Amino acid sequence: MTIELTYQYIFGAAILALLCVVASAVTRRVGAPVLLVFLVLGMLAGEDGPGGIRFDDFNLAFLFGNVALAVIIFDGGLGTRKDTFRVSLKPALSLATVGVLLTAAITGFAAYLILGLSWQEGLLIGAIVGSTDAAAVFGLLGSAGFELKERTGATLEIESGSNDPMAIFLTITLVQVLHLESQGNQGWTIASELVRQMGLGLAVGFTGGYLLVRALQYLSLPATLYPLLALAGGISLFGVTTIWQGSGFLAIYIAGVMIGNASLSYSKDIHRFHDGMAWLSQIGMFLMLGLLITPTHMVPVILPALGVAAVLIFIARPLAVIVSLLPFHFPWREQAFISWCGLRGAVPIILALFPSLAGLEHTQIYFELVFFVVLVSLVIQGWTIAPVAKWLQVALPPTTVEPEFLHVLIKGEHDKELLVYPVGKGSHAEGSIIGRLLLEEGSQVVGVIRQGVLLQNTPKQKLSGDDTVVILATDRSRQSLSRFFAPSSQDQQLESGHFFGEFVLRPDARLAEIAHTYGFSIEPVDTDLTVAEYIARQFHDKPVVGDQVRLGLVSLIVRETDGNHIISVGLKLRPKP
Repeated sequence: MTIELTYQYIFGAAILALLCVVASAVTRRVGAPVLLVFLVLGMLAGEDGPGGIRFDDFNLAFLFGNVALAVIIFDGGLGTRKDTFRVSLKPALSLATVGVLLTAAITGFAAYLILGLSWQEGLLIGAIVGSTDAAAVFGLLGSAGFELKERTGATLEIESGSNDPMAIFLTITLVQVLHLESQGNQGWTIASELVRQMGLGLAVGFTGGYLLVRALQYLSLPATLYPLLALAGGISLFGVTTIWQGSGFLAIYIAGVMIGNASLSYSKDIHRFHDGMAWLSQIGMFLMLGLLITPTHMVPVILPALGVAAVLIFIARPLAVIVSLLPFHFPWREQAFISWCGLRGAVPIILALFPSLAGLEHTQIYFELVFFVVLVSLVIQGWTIAPVAKWLQVALPPTTVEPEFLHVLIKGEHDKELLVYPVGKGSHAEGSIIGRLLLEEGSQVVGVIRQGVLLQNTPKQKLSGDDTVVILATDRSRQSLSRFFAPSSQDQQLESGHFFGEFVLRPDARLAEIAHTYGFSIEPVDTDLTVAEYIARQFHDKPVVGDQVRLGLVSLIVRETDGNHIISVGLKLRPKP
């Protein structure tokens, strides 16, 4: 390769990345899935498009794809809050294991019938397309301007980090089964592979995550090196687990969760750095995958791929969700939305490279068919997720966005930190008496800065819109403090009554009194219940914000919770028919 050609490649790659970033801003306005745009740009730059770039190096694609996926899954782990495990850990793990197995089995059977392959090859196709791409889902929902109910959002969030390793395990196992099909020990191969993949992934993830957290807490480094330490450590865990033939993706996800929930001096820098790295990885990976495919070669697989995609989207995923969530009593609307969120993305395309690298037959069919299935999923499901969320009533108005604040960890006190908040205009903090601020146990106001001067004797003074408050806080206090200091404009939709109703009820209000006032009937057994007790019973004692119960022309809507306890209920009057 000449020097001039090298510079041309650098220039071309930079232009493509720039186009992807600009296109992502445009697609937010039309609701198009941004990953689809990256994929299409890669195809346009390929040998069948105006770019004319010929790229068919499957080994390089596999290497880059694995590293990019590891970075994306690590970033997903960093963003997974431990609070989400309260309502959704078990259902998400059920989806990530039982759900993936059922999805792979049903889709694999369809591929076996449609393509006329052996049952092992059909199951391999099912395993390849068995996992969802929740990163794409949340990207679309984030740009749509609303949030998901906690039970739904947390389930999808945890599933996204744990179902990829399951699909990868199934794919690797079935590739090995196809190699060993004449030896009669397939059952033992599957069982031993499951134990090794999951066992090593869990062991290395928890051990390595613990060591990384300690290194980030105790090593004295320049601020810019902490994000790099986290990334290098995570990739190292991925690499060593994979070398030992374990699930590197599960290991790096667990490490990411542990780092993301630890008290670290530079946690915001780590999160921002990895968000950028995850976007860069997605752009690079989808551009590369678009280059790797030749659209004219896909014509023979279009009809079979449409059939497999239809079974996957409308039969396999919904049935897998129903069975997986059956023990957890999810409302039917949330089950329907989780079913529709079975969006396929980069993982299936990368997994489709495994058969080629292993030297199996029909590798071109695997890759082209899986690529088209992903394309169909991105177009049909990706473009409709936002309206479906609103239609199924699992979308909430945007709640308070965390305000900008400074965060300083106190050496030797890993459960305490100094938080510096500016008092937002119109926030709950503005006008509050300093000595009467409702802080959680273990937190206290250190001082208030006004016009560059530290105030003296502040307990009886009121906070003004230009003040800065320094608080010694526990780690668990950050969420409540963020709500308290956030500008009211960020909370406007939540307070408007459009979603949560015109009136606010105390959780200990008697249901019978509300029924008498608003003219709806209740069962005799519910007469002595409070509003909070009645709603909690309808949702098996795990209510979340946005849960609602209709009683006649009245809807009771959960406005705020503390753990599993309802602390505020909205009442919404519906018009008479």
